[in-house]
Amino acid sequence: MLAPTELWIDTLPSAIGDILLVSDGTSLCALDFADYKPRLLTLLHKRFAAVTLTPCANPQGFSDRLNAYLAGDLHSFDTVPVNPGGTAFQQQVWLALRQIPPGTVATYGELAKSLGKPTAYRAVGMANSLNPVAIALPCHRVVGTNGQLTGYAGGLERKQWLLHHEGVDLAPSSATQQELALGL
Repeated sequence: MLAPTELWIDTLPSAIGDILLVSDGTSLCALDFADYKPRLLTLLHKRFAAVTLTPCANPQGFSDRLNAYLAGDLHSFDTVPVNPGGTAFQQQVWLALRQIPPGTVATYGELAKSLGKPTAYRAVGMANSLNPVAIALPCHRVVGTNGQLTGYAGGLERKQWLLHHEGVDLAPSSATQQELALGL
């Protein structure tokens, strides 16, 4: 039996709820809101056979960088090393998210086109919904075709707050529950 993978976890209070930040010692491998901890744990257990989460204040300085982002330094979190795991396609989508600068948005279709897969907008939405490193891989900057706020695993109110924090004001759309579930 393999020994559990040791990961370091920090909890940061924020205006949009406590944020859980998980490091593997060199990079950020998970970031989610505390009220979505079961989702975070599920994603970690799918990736690692066994996990030990050890509390650690400010692992690798990542907590300081996230706090700087939340305090208004919108680029402080842009270059944090990430190790999200995932399939090759998910990794392509997640890396493409980092090309969307703070204060701007892209649609799922635009992101799919940027990957050379213009019809894969639903797959892009699904990859976004499985993003294990929210904020660092800024899936909150992806919006619906009509430019409206849709889909965010952490909740649309948080997506709206993050975008407003970056200078983008969008209202939630009237998307169907199926569209929201697909992250579209």
